[in-house]
Amino acid sequence: MKKIGVIGGSGLYEMDGLQDVREISIDTPFGSPSAPLVSGRVGECELVFLPRHGKGHVLLPAEINFRANIYALKQLGVQRVLSISAVGSMKEEIKPGDMVIVDQFIDRTSGRTSTFFGEGVVAHIPFAEPVCPELRQSLQESCQALGITCHGRGTYLCINGPQFSTRAESNLYRQWNVDVIGMTNMPEARLAREAQLCYATLALATDYDCWKEDHDDVSVEAVLEIVQRNVENARKIIREMAWRVPEDAACSCSRALENAVLTHPEAITPAARQRLRGILPA
Repeated sequence: MKKIGVIGGSGLYEMDGLQDVREISIDTPFGSPSAPLVSGRVGECELVFLPRHGKGHVLLPAEINFRANIYALKQLGVQRVLSISAVGSMKEEIKPGDMVIVDQFIDRTSGRTSTFFGEGVVAHIPFAEPVCPELRQSLQESCQALGITCHGRGTYLCINGPQFSTRAESNLYRQWNVDVIGMTNMPEARLAREAQLCYATLALATDYDCWKEDHDDVSVEAVLEIVQRNVENARKIIREMAWRVPEDAACSCSRALENAVLTHPEAITPAARQRLRGILPA
């Protein structure tokens, strides 16, 4: 059975319509994930849902234990991870309420642990194409089948938050030709690649940040209003994608660590092997 992890962001904290639902509390060598995971079946696919900010939205973006979240999904046998994320639009043509299937990232975060490695184990993964092409294609096909308008590509700029940008920052980022801005997909995407999981982002545009002078500046109230309208479409896309995604991946995501670990096997301590037991190739 296909097993897909869904990391829900602002406004998407649960999935309805799942069968055989169970809640799973799990610990990892990197601590506890944001919340217990919820597993359920949609047809012949198992979805494992994780609220990124915890139950009741209690975690700031910088407080999220990204390593524990990704490791927990890997530990439960998830092969693909879909990130649902509220974002600000940095382009006129991406209107509040639109969806963007992200294909690139720019990471402007700081102070977040962005790797499973270190402490005696060195690895350098390829990350030129940070999003799984198969998962992106399944998302696009799902949107088309449902008649939901989405932008098929886009660059996601990740900032630390929790504050929104200044107007000067927002205008600077627009000069970088980014499409959307958010606070949570890094280092999430990097860690998914290290864990050799397919990863894709469905970004829900909620506002124009603060660069658009003829539009209200971003506010929590405006974000939540748009998010609530988009959440049901996001759920429809997840259900559609669950049966469209191929059972066996033909992409290279599951081989990301081939030739990436530079540390000699004999130099990896038993403690390091135990810590990375779900990550290191056998």
